[in-house]
Amino acid sequence: MLRLVQILQQLFQLEGEAFVEELYRQILGREAEATIKAYHAPSMRAHSPKMNLMLNLLRSREARLLYMRPSMGAMLNGSTIQHLILGTLNSNTDDAFVASLYQQLLSRDPEPDAVQHYAIMLQGGQHRYAIVVGMLSAEECTGLIASGARHIPPGVSFGQYALNLNKSSFTLHTPAPKLARKLSIVILTWNGLDYTKRCLQSLSYLAGNSLVDIMVFDNGSRDGTVSYLKSLPWIKHHAHPDNIGFPAGNNAAIALCHPESDIVLLNNDIVVTDHNWLEKLQQTAYSDTRVGVVGCRLVGEDGRLQHAGTFIFSETCWGQQIGGQEVDIQQHERVQDVQGVVFACTYLKRSMMNHIGLLDTEYFAYFEDTEYCLRALAHHYRVICDGRVTLIHTQNTTTKVNKVNFNKLFETSRDKFRRKWGSYLDQSYELPVNWHSIANVSSGYANSSRKLMVALDEQHVKVHYRYVYGPGTPNPAMEPQSSNDYRVNLFNSRHKHPHATEVVYGQGDVFFKNNGRYKIGYSMLEVDGLPRDWVHQCNQMNEVWVPSHFNVSTFRDSGVRVPMYVMPLGVDPNYFNPNIRATRFSDRFTFLTVFEWGERKAPLEMLQTFINEFRHDEVLLVCKVTNQDPHVHVHEELRKLDLQGARCSIHLLYNQNLEDYLLGSLYRAADCFVLPTRGEGWGMPILEAMACGLPTIATNWSAQTDFLNDTTGFPIRVKGLVPAVAKCPYYHGFRWAEPDLEHMASLMRFVYTHHEQVKKRSELTAHYILNNWSWAHAAQKIKNRLKQIM
Repeated sequence: MLRLVQILQQLFQLEGEAFVEELYRQILGREAEATIKAYHAPSMRAHSPKMNLMLNLLRSREARLLYMRPSMGAMLNGSTIQHLILGTLNSNTDDAFVASLYQQLLSRDPEPDAVQHYAIMLQGGQHRYAIVVGMLSAEECTGLIASGARHIPPGVSFGQYALNLNKSSFTLHTPAPKLARKLSIVILTWNGLDYTKRCLQSLSYLAGNSLVDIMVFDNGSRDGTVSYLKSLPWIKHHAHPDNIGFPAGNNAAIALCHPESDIVLLNNDIVVTDHNWLEKLQQTAYSDTRVGVVGCRLVGEDGRLQHAGTFIFSETCWGQQIGGQEVDIQQHERVQDVQGVVFACTYLKRSMMNHIGLLDTEYFAYFEDTEYCLRALAHHYRVICDGRVTLIHTQNTTTKVNKVNFNKLFETSRDKFRRKWGSYLDQSYELPVNWHSIANVSSGYANSSRKLMVALDEQHVKVHYRYVYGPGTPNPAMEPQSSNDYRVNLFNSRHKHPHATEVVYGQGDVFFKNNGRYKIGYSMLEVDGLPRDWVHQCNQMNEVWVPSHFNVSTFRDSGVRVPMYVMPLGVDPNYFNPNIRATRFSDRFTFLTVFEWGERKAPLEMLQTFINEFRHDEVLLVCKVTNQDPHVHVHEELRKLDLQGARCSIHLLYNQNLEDYLLGSLYRAADCFVLPTRGEGWGMPILEAMACGLPTIATNWSAQTDFLNDTTGFPIRVKGLVPAVAKCPYYHGFRWAEPDLEHMASLMRFVYTHHEQVKKRSELTAHYILNNWSWAHAAQKIKNRLKQIM
């Protein structure tokens, strides 16, 4: 993890509004309001000292309330300025606080006199936070911060990737055939007149449509809703004197509809912006006779995705919404099977309703939608989320407007649901697996491990997760107890299954942790051979899995003798596809590369090759760079570049903690992806870029050759294999590729000059990747093998 002074150095690379925005995120943990940015704009244009702005913010009342409150433990995990300051403030002793402060801000140990000096200050009542702010303003600290911001070569800039939601449309306008059969839209109301008016106004375009009826059933409103409904001649309505609940109210309304019409249940806090939504839902409903329930994407008025389907587990019986509160980048825009959908908008086929019945009136509210979806699945109907349809939804308005005791109502329904469906959920799994890996940090293994576990669960494989590293392993550190993924946390709560196959997914020198009934080691390596210890541990397994045919060869050639299987990794089509929304960095043609700064990625060689090729062109190269090595000084490395007379430019996203779900948006912000890697165990950024429809230029050696070739991308020729000289001990004595950088330059030039031609081919490649290299495909292959082992 970077020290506080290093993050401050990165922060001070930013200019203008970008600096103000990131300053507020890093120090206060929130976005800067438009008024704040406008207030600081003149001083930023005048190049006023950034240090003064930061110190003033740290001395503000908001910052003091944030940092000086007594209970801060819940906010200690993270790598922002805020988290690091809070972590330092939370040191157990005063001596530990001073030591941590010196390391974080000065990168050195304190002198004994300094420790004594600060001890006296603290004993005298000085708050630790005041000492932090004081040291930040000290000459030694400001000098260190400024040293990282100086001597940036012209043509090189630093920044952050951020979406500008005002530049994109929320709705994909996809075609659908005209309505072919009658349907009734059922809307339940219980007060909330303003929301009802807004909803019905958005549906007014349907007035006079002979195939669509709108039935509004009022559940005992007292706010004038009934009078308003009577004023609308183009709807049907019924007023019930009391609130009989959501399921009973909808059932009563359905009974008033045409007996052969399909039903669309719609909340009164929905706003329809797509006048083709019913056509799409009906098209999906009749795409297969087994489809019974169809929901859609729901977004809030704040532009965040609320819903793209739901899932629920027997252990908690608490439904979760897919994509909840992510910024809407048009993720989950496909038509796909899900476990459930919320009934804020749901298309129910009449034939299915005649077969399985109406909503369960044992529930007054909550869980009736999850129950109905599970009932449909139990009767072998499909439940679908049609991601082509997006409606605007204001959540829980009925509960808020009527001041209902949400917790009591929710828990009552939850208890009923658990009794009825808990066993069904548990019995829906086909087989178990003990998954021994890493998940709760940011790394290649951890990120892919999370994706594989979730995909296996969706394939009805019950995952029991345990952390594989820790004391006594090559990585003695413990991972955090939980992740941001609800499902992974739940997998971690399950005990080891006594009879399941055990998979250790990690580096080959941790296979010894596998003590399962049937042992599988699952690993990869980027060079042409395998360390001797890895080979020994592989041969203690019943079988070994690798993601690519490249590693089948390298493992076999190194002496692995047990059975081996190729179990590829994948990409998530919901987040990596050509329709993902993005904000471009520039109007110029933009290349993108993603890598960790180190010998294996040949960063300086790549950057200089780009400069040499496009020295006289208005072209941009964006580099998402990670560097966790305190001995590598990227700013100093960049000063080695020859940028004399260059019109091209390089923009670095340096150690930006971009949320995983936004990576596809980053790819879509560029025109071409390039990575002259010397070796890959898988090549995830290469696959992700291809899935997003970017022309992809990468080295024609190692794992990515399974999916990157002359048809799907632009492979860089290899001059030959050279010794793998790097800090990683696993590479010692082995070789990797030496990419032909002149050939890379010619490929970049070709893509630049033939952009439209290349773009069409890349769209076909994206279709191929999404239909053959998803996590679902990867999980299906693992599941098939696990069933064979059983």
